[in-house]
Amino acid sequence: MAKVSFTAARVEAHQCPPGSSQSFLWDSRAPGLGLRATAAGAKSYIVQGKLHGRTVRVTIGDPRNWSIDKARAEAHRLQILLDAGKDPREERAEQRAADEARRAEAHRRNVTFGEAWDVYVEARRPRWSERHYRDHVQHADAGGQPKKRGPGLTVAGPLASLRPLKLAGLTAEHVAQWLAAESEARPTMVALSFRLLRGFIRWSTDTLAYRGVIPADAYKTRSVKELVPRVKAKEGDVLEREQLSAWFSAVRQIRNPVISAYLQALLLTGARREEMAGLRWTDVDFQWRSLRIADKVEAGGRVIPLPPYLHALLRELQRLNAMPPVVAHNRGEEGTWEPSPWVFASRTSADGKLAEPRIAHTHALEAGGLPHVSLHGLRRSFATLSEWVECPTGVVAQIQGHKPSAIAEKHYVRRPLDLLRKWHDMIEAWMLEQACVALSASNEVVSLRVVN
Repeated sequence: MAKVSFTAARVEAHQCPPGSSQSFLWDSRAPGLGLRATAAGAKSYIVQGKLHGRTVRVTIGDPRNWSIDKARAEAHRLQILLDAGKDPREERAEQRAADEARRAEAHRRNVTFGEAWDVYVEARRPRWSERHYRDHVQHADAGGQPKKRGPGLTVAGPLASLRPLKLAGLTAEHVAQWLAAESEARPTMVALSFRLLRGFIRWSTDTLAYRGVIPADAYKTRSVKELVPRVKAKEGDVLEREQLSAWFSAVRQIRNPVISAYLQALLLTGARREEMAGLRWTDVDFQWRSLRIADKVEAGGRVIPLPPYLHALLRELQRLNAMPPVVAHNRGEEGTWEPSPWVFASRTSADGKLAEPRIAHTHALEAGGLPHVSLHGLRRSFATLSEWVECPTGVVAQIQGHKPSAIAEKHYVRRPLDLLRKWHDMIEAWMLEQACVALSASNEVVSLRVVN
């Protein structure tokens, strides 16, 4: 092939002739250096040589970016590699891989806790219950949004202050400072936040994208462990046996039948407030007397018995739920009405289910002359009062949705629903006896009032 000494004019004038896909011009001063022009008008410097008997062609770059002298120097360097039996293409692939690795490592080092936390939450969400997922979102939420219940804006979660921090900066010293600052105002919530943070760090250690970025001792040092708030069991906040009569009397007199039934359901099942508030009619089986409750731990929820008195309360709510709104009918308002899918429905809440029963409960406690008991205290009361009938603790834990605490409970004991129902009916009957509440032979209770 003919060779010429490359000049700027020759490089500029070289074109691909009509009817050809590409054309080459070879330099006489640099062995293997050529100029390729394609039918589309593109030009590039190339170097061509032999490697283990095979012709190898490597692109250097565009003439607009490479001067002739630099192209000749690069061609000389590539020819040396070919003569040494090394493929320049492999060298470039290695350089590209090294560059990508450097950029990936830089990204790993620069990723913030907030970015990695959001990835972690979405990756693990399918394995969590809805309540556990909401805990992760709430504890790292930046706040500042309108509250769903009541006026004002939401407060930032304990983990929100860590969101701008780079993962590499999540050291034991920083975690200790975070614990010290956040624990002063809300120790119980911070204790849970620390457990969530610990789970995230363990996940990042097992995830290739974040492995090795967070220091291994970020949550293990003594300085950190000593600052984790110790959550103690709350003193009081439980109904005594002697208070059941006054409590039932006051709660049954609440004018809103939905709130009245909801509060009694909390005490009679020991369920968490969100679990019971989220109960739908499709979760209620009146024939086999059971409730399917969205569990905090188990993603698929849990099935618990529906004891007779609570069965009657929900039957009455179902009857009221099927009644069209009388006020709207009398006013001649138009529109399609359908029964609510929620057992504890509310016409005023945004999502259609009961949102704030605490005020009515507080008034009932005051009317009954009782000390303050929170809604979670009703759950605590169920566990405490069940001991009066000598109910096995494993039965109570299974009804309430607690994790098994012993090897036998975890791996061997499988209590069917009818066995749980036996004890649950006994617990309810004992509570009603202490409260002087009668249940007729047909499982009917005093009718709930309809309040517009």
